[in-house]
Amino acid sequence: MADPKLLTISGSLRKGAYNRMLLAEAVRAFGPAEVTEADLNLPLYDGDLEEAEGVPASVQALVEQIKAADAVVISSPEYNKGISGVLKNALDWISRVPGSAFKNKPTVVMSANAGRTGGETGQYMVLHCLVPHQADVLPGPTLCVATAGDEFDAEGRLLNERYLKVLNTRMTALRDRVS
Repeated sequence: MADPKLLTISGSLRKGAYNRMLLAEAVRAFGPAEVTEADLNLPLYDGDLEEAEGVPASVQALVEQIKAADAVVISSPEYNKGISGVLKNALDWISRVPGSAFKNKPTVVMSANAGRTGGETGQYMVLHCLVPHQADVLPGPTLCVATAGDEFDAEGRLLNERYLKVLNTRMTALRDRVS
């Protein structure tokens, strides 16, 4: 059997983002897979743009990546007690494309943040924003990496055994869902 197709989505555009590091750890924990990293560098949602030009090609490409994936892992920071603008914008654009790309798609959501709650409030908002998309969000222990600047080594590896245990639990459940 071919390796499952795993799509990773970071709610941060920054190359050295903690959430990108957490996604890399999730990929390692998931095991063999054909991994695609989503590009959320999209234009801001604008109904006038959509009406004049249609859905941008970059959004269509993202929707096709979601549809092609067997499973999705989203990791996003919390900005000012909420979802990152980058991720919210992407979800808004995705909702404009017919066919419900996320519908019944096995999905795990996690977060890493510099603050002491690890992005918990933002993560709950991400989960709330996924409801109309009808994603198959896997239940399980919440993974919120707090004070993320202290939790990764120089190579971007997660140091905390407690976080690693939760991450492994989540990725094993996701792999089991698509196997």
